[in-house]
Amino acid sequence: MLCFDIPGRLRCEVEHLVLDYNGTLALDGTLLPGVGLVLTGLSDQLTVHVLTADTFGRSAFELQGLPLTLSIVPSGSQDKHKKNYVEVLGAEHCICIGNGRNDCLMLECAAVGIAVVQQECAAAAAVHSADIVAPDILSALALLQNPLRMVATLRL
Repeated sequence: MLCFDIPGRLRCEVEHLVLDYNGTLALDGTLLPGVGLVLTGLSDQLTVHVLTADTFGRSAFELQGLPLTLSIVPSGSQDKHKKNYVEVLGAEHCICIGNGRNDCLMLECAAVGIAVVQQECAAAAAVHSADIVAPDILSALALLQNPLRMVATLRL
């Protein structure tokens, strides 16, 4: 579990990290360099979940052997499916990271939603739905490795 206080906002007791795959952890279906190692380290504190439409059909192969739960989101209402997944986990105990329009609802309902803007870019709606915008996934994950960065960004 990861615990931190955001002055003027809330106390976060995070148990789950929920991530989009394409555009967030991967580019064109291929896991970005260094991401697997960081996710493995974070799995000591958090249960890691990856939700994906699996556009390129490579997520299971790319994530093989990593300590996480992979869930392929069915086509149609992917945004609602992702939000429902987070709500079942307990949204107040989740940090979500994504970049796509289908990530908006999960970013909004999470204790902390982080949008990443990297080579695949990001939907404007996802950026608007997030609490934090990060330039890349490793920067976003570094917030979890050093939660005082989140505190500094989100305090009132």
